[in-house]
Amino acid sequence: MKRIEHIIGGEHTSGESTRTGAIFNPATGEQTGEVVLASEADVNAVVATAKKAFESWSSVPPAKRAQVMFAFKGLLEKRADDIASAISAEHGKTHPDALGEVARALEVVEFACGIPHLLKGEFSRNVGTAVDACADRHALGVVAGITPFNFPTMVPLWMIPMAISCGNTFILKPSERDPSAANLIVELLHEAGLPKGVCNVLHGDKVAVDGLLHHPDVQAISFVGSTPIAEYVYKTGTANGKRVQALGGAKNHMIVMPDADIDQAVDALMGAGYGAAGERCMAVSVAVPVGEETADRLVKALAPKVAALKIGPSTDSDADMGPVITQAHKDKVLGYIDAGIKEGADLVVDGRGFTLQGYENGYFVGGTLFDRVTPDMSIYKDEIFGPVLSVVRAESYDVAVDLINKHEYGNGTAIFTRDGDAARNFIDRIQVGMVGVNVPIPVPVGYHSFGGWKRSIFGSHGIYGPEAVHFYTKLKTVTMRWPTGIRAGAEFNFPSNG
Repeated sequence: MKRIEHIIGGEHTSGESTRTGAIFNPATGEQTGEVVLASEADVNAVVATAKKAFESWSSVPPAKRAQVMFAFKGLLEKRADDIASAISAEHGKTHPDALGEVARALEVVEFACGIPHLLKGEFSRNVGTAVDACADRHALGVVAGITPFNFPTMVPLWMIPMAISCGNTFILKPSERDPSAANLIVELLHEAGLPKGVCNVLHGDKVAVDGLLHHPDVQAISFVGSTPIAEYVYKTGTANGKRVQALGGAKNHMIVMPDADIDQAVDALMGAGYGAAGERCMAVSVAVPVGEETADRLVKALAPKVAALKIGPSTDSDADMGPVITQAHKDKVLGYIDAGIKEGADLVVDGRGFTLQGYENGYFVGGTLFDRVTPDMSIYKDEIFGPVLSVVRAESYDVAVDLINKHEYGNGTAIFTRDGDAARNFIDRIQVGMVGVNVPIPVPVGYHSFGGWKRSIFGSHGIYGPEAVHFYTKLKTVTMRWPTGIRAGAEFNFPSNG
């Protein structure tokens, strides 16, 4: 049985704690390993290591940091299959889905390769008589990232490349449910030439999280997870003087207009609603067809495809989706399906009771489809994070837009239509951070930035892309005058630019 340890200063270590957590294969329900869980002493040790490494790493020229990123990119491409296998073994998502995760993570690494350009400062000559001004950005120091189970490679790599390329040192606290990919990433960074101590892995639970949030030498925290925890991380971190970006939950809607290509919309909903068993913060969990006729056509086309979903372990190359992450999460998803029935929604396809021969103890939930869901139902209001798609019928486009704008979450949304006017109006009016037009999962590419609105994010900066440069650096502006033989005498008024 494998044992996953911290990586502190380039060395694998169990630290001071004797606590461990179990790692399971979600397809079989069998324990496959254990992960050490950090103590407060371990938090102090990793922060001290990162702080020491910052002294030298922050002075390394950006061009040399970029060289590490270029080498890391090559290693990620070479080892993509190995990383995907590590993801699938502990998360349960299919191997092609895991490979897609690695590919999207690579986009951020590629963007970080351009760090010399991204950190270029500004200069203004003669802002006053013989006075020049310049501004540049400086690294913060030790920063940390707390990442979720659903993307054990992509989300850490939303943070790490930009944070360390900007000159910071980094502590990753990955999910304890699927920790192996995190260690593999950092091992590849060291192979790429990253000095030891610049990027560290601290495995753990709330003890580790609280330790990082309260430690005075941690300057910034990046978080991705559920909204209640995101709000806790934001409030706790900022109360302790830290810069915090905390990305929370979602309830992503997709409007289907009467003029939409129904077959295209159905295919989009299948992938966006049931891919990765719905365990994506950008999954579409609510379809909003406009008009009864549109809704009838959509549900009629969806139902047989949902019922025919191929569900299996990650080793099944033909599977459309795998299991959910844990037995507890399976029970939670099944509880929401039960609640939807009790609340009066029409259960069109029932995913309860799904079993797979040879994998009877796996955490599988079948694809589930509800129709005639209303905004007062828990299956509409809450983020289920499972393979459950709800159809909420809207009598008009305005009602559909209003429905989305009233929801507490504002992560992602989409509209399927052939009407350019409707699409443009939707882009302007919708109160959501990431919008797709005939694109069901509008995750921005690596040179844009990811971030929702409303209770889907806490903090003023999105993650990765240009926003990351501002989050992981602080601005310094210098105004300077050199002796020129001009002596104006003492000035007692507030200085002007004359």
